[in-house]
Amino acid sequence: MTQRSAFITGVTGQDGGELARLLLGKGYRVHGLARAPSRFEWSRVEGVSGARQNLFLHKGDMRDAVSIARALHGAQPDEIYNLAAQSNVGLSFEQPDETFDVNAGGTQRLLRATRLLGLGDRTRIYQASSSEIFGPSDGHPHTEETPFNPCSPYAESKVHAFETIKHYRDALGVFACNGILFNHEGPHRWKGFVTRKISIAVAAKHLDIEAPLTLGNLDACRDWGHVRDYVAGMWAMLQNDVPEDMVLATGEARSVRSFVEAAFAYVGHDVVWDGRGLDEQGRDARSGEVLVRINPKFYRPVDPPIAIGDASTARRVLGWRPRVTFQQLVHEMVQADIERLRILAAAGEAPSLVAAVAD
Repeated sequence: MTQRSAFITGVTGQDGGELARLLLGKGYRVHGLARAPSRFEWSRVEGVSGARQNLFLHKGDMRDAVSIARALHGAQPDEIYNLAAQSNVGLSFEQPDETFDVNAGGTQRLLRATRLLGLGDRTRIYQASSSEIFGPSDGHPHTEETPFNPCSPYAESKVHAFETIKHYRDALGVFACNGILFNHEGPHRWKGFVTRKISIAVAAKHLDIEAPLTLGNLDACRDWGHVRDYVAGMWAMLQNDVPEDMVLATGEARSVRSFVEAAFAYVGHDVVWDGRGLDEQGRDARSGEVLVRINPKFYRPVDPPIAIGDASTARRVLGWRPRVTFQQLVHEMVQADIERLRILAAAGEAPSLVAAVAD
């Protein structure tokens, strides 16, 4: 049986690394594109048979068509997973041009390269879309039929990439599909995301390291799942008989406040809240110590109050469903940061990670 080949853009990111592990475990030869391939954490594929022999890292940039084409030519992939993005919604307001160039322009360059290299007829393409394309929920879960209502430069760039994929599929016959993923987290989430800021701060508190947790909108609700479940859904979408855009989501929305409470509860702290608005604080129920403060700089210019998805299509067509619970996700993230901070503290380097909580 011929070994299958996959090409992952953004392989050093949370999703890219987790997907690489999944595909290597399935016996794929995996090629990964990243601006700094040396940043790939090889520990993430430890224990996977043949990982070192079957993972090839390529230097490239989604803003550079030549580097994309060169890497694709070397990989000759059966499957392409476009996961590279400027994916921080808040940062997209500060860097709208770069966000659009990477997310929308990069998708266009990648698709053009597949056609120029003659890969379009045999290569299947997965595009990482986002629930942010829908904007705020009216209380009903978003489905594939929900109209787009982007509320950020990031979301606008993802809408453009979505339509580009649809054009290549409908007009040019390419097997290409969009995975409309709701929030998915894990121990390797970038430290600038709110879930990782929380897990770092809670881990630091558990180890008696000074790390006050400062957040923005505590009542923003998101549909949070585990990245392991979502990369399995990505792969399943490319094994389907026909290319089809699908929502991947848990169907349950939780607030930032709930994430904080679950994280602190894991290390034995019950959080009680007092005050309102910018003066609200989260305190330890027994000691009264302040654990959480509010800072207006962490509020987004436009922040949908709730986002929740309906993955009925993926359940019906792919048999996909999330397996990791919200509590398991939170606990895994906190425990991973406890272990990281112990190692860093022994080397005197803990402040470098803890500083992320205040940034």
